Amino acid sequence: MRAPLSVIIPTLHSPNIGPTLASIFEAVEAGLLSEVILADGGSGETIARLADEIGAELVVTKPGRGRQLRAGADLAQGSWLLFLHSDTVLSPGWPEAVRAHMATGKAGYFRLRFDSNSLPARIVAGWANLRARLFGLPYGDQGLLVPVALYHKCGGYPDIPLMEDVAIARALRGDLRPIGATATTSAARYQQQGWLRRGAHNLGTLMLYFMGVAPEKLARRYQNRQKTG
Repeated sequence: MRAPLSVIIPTLHSPNIGPTLASIFEAVEAGLLSEVILADGGSGETIARLADEIGAELVVTKPGRGRQLRAGADLAQGSWLLFLHSDTVLSPGWPEAVRAHMATGKAGYFRLRFDSNSLPARIVAGWANLRARLFGLPYGDQGLLVPVALYHKCGGYPDIPLMEDVAIARALRGDLRPIGATATTSAARYQQQGWLRRGAHNLGTLMLYFMGVAPEKLARRYQNRQKTG
């Protein structure tokens, strides 16, 4: 019987993917992992060599996380899909937590923490976890586990350049539950830009999206922000 889980990771020059992959392969021993799919946005030969070395499937698209995730899901053979960012590491024992969650038949997300023990890191992670529980809006850093039938029923990831995680979370509203494991993600961008500054920008982007501003316009705003720091 085929293992149920396809793990899909969007990549684009992803230097911190090593620890992410190491945490994923715990599921091999648990008999849970069917395949790893790297959905790349144009990293070139480096990601192709990595996929070959680890025995992963590779699909290449134009850059755009929503487009990449959708392409990865289209290739997947598992009955469950786990979408995971390339700088996110799952906590030891996560396969058992995921297997238990699968019994619910619902989509799920992990508890978020950052690879920093600073007070701002704990506050931002705490707010993210609270937002996910109260409003059903986990972000992509928290991962997304979803049965393939439910994924297709909700329309899957939209081909948009930004806010794809919020879009699919809204489509899954009522079918999202927390998973009893942790996803630790990189704090680098918050540390570079400032926790308050980046947090305020993220909240502003979310509010603009809810007000109907097009994801393409939000993506340009985000890119300009990255250029100016």
